[in-house]
Amino acid sequence: MRRVIQVGCLILLLSLLANAQAQPRKKRVAILDFDYGTVRSAAAGIFGTDVDVGRGITDLLVKYLVKDGTYSVIERQALQKVLAEQNFSNSDRANPTSAASIGKMLGVDAIIVGSITQFGNETKKQNVGGYGGGWAGRFGMGGVGHKESKAIVAIDARIVNIDTGEIMGVADGKGESKRSSTSLLGGGSGWSGFGGGNVDFGSSNFQETIIGEAVKAATEQLSAGLIADASRVAVRTVQVDGLVAFADAGSVVLNVGSKAGLKVGDRLTIERVTREIKDPDTGKVIRRLTSKVATVEVTDVDAQSAVTKYVDGQGAKVGDVAKTETQ
Repeated sequence: MRRVIQVGCLILLLSLLANAQAQPRKKRVAILDFDYGTVRSAAAGIFGTDVDVGRGITDLLVKYLVKDGTYSVIERQALQKVLAEQNFSNSDRANPTSAASIGKMLGVDAIIVGSITQFGNETKKQNVGGYGGGWAGRFGMGGVGHKESKAIVAIDARIVNIDTGEIMGVADGKGESKRSSTSLLGGGSGWSGFGGGNVDFGSSNFQETIIGEAVKAATEQLSAGLIADASRVAVRTVQVDGLVAFADAGSVVLNVGSKAGLKVGDRLTIERVTREIKDPDTGKVIRRLTSKVATVEVTDVDAQSAVTKYVDGQGAKVGDVAKTETQ
């Protein structure tokens, strides 16, 4: 009986492992900071200073998508590194063509761009406008003498195919909130989460304000729309061919990187050309015979190169061929 139980447990374990290996990886996306050019003045009127509300919306959206788990979202640090290398301009935030090229360098399946189309209020009997910058938020002021304040936030997003620049899916979100005898920053009296142009829209204190409630509702609705469109995003498979540019006993550097589709964790086969077959009529090489030297795994990658470590084998040399098919 004991042996039967052990065999049964082994079969169950093997079944679970097989199912885990059969599961496709999550679809990887990167999200550019939302464009807020059309609402810049309205946002400044609320906060009393120029706050990057596009970045605030994006950070909140990332939080919701990561929590849901449908997508694998690229970290802001990795995204910012590529944007800095490419001198990416804020004016390109909503440009699908520019976004597609950034997406290729990141090795994602799709990139999400968006815009804030409304970020303001409908206020009756407003005596004094928003002022005071961060101090307004801290004391829940942002304007006094309001009888009733209503915040409206509207946002939209596009899922962009990084190979073609085609828009594969769209989503939007709209949130509203209103209260009497307070301002748009009222209701969250402990909130002081902006300064230096940045804002934390995920803080509980901000989300207790009128404008915070509208932001939260709009972003949640947008997130749901993007999740619903996940089936339109395909997991990309890329054939990568490169050459060994440097090799020693511990690492191998390749002359291809994220621009070719490589990412950390990818494995490549290192092969050495043993013979070239030429066309007897033209003299051109029609086939190269190779033998496997090693398998390496990418540990660091930039746009033009990748650092790898040996997984099996050794002895790679400059000029050896590196190949992989990666998702």
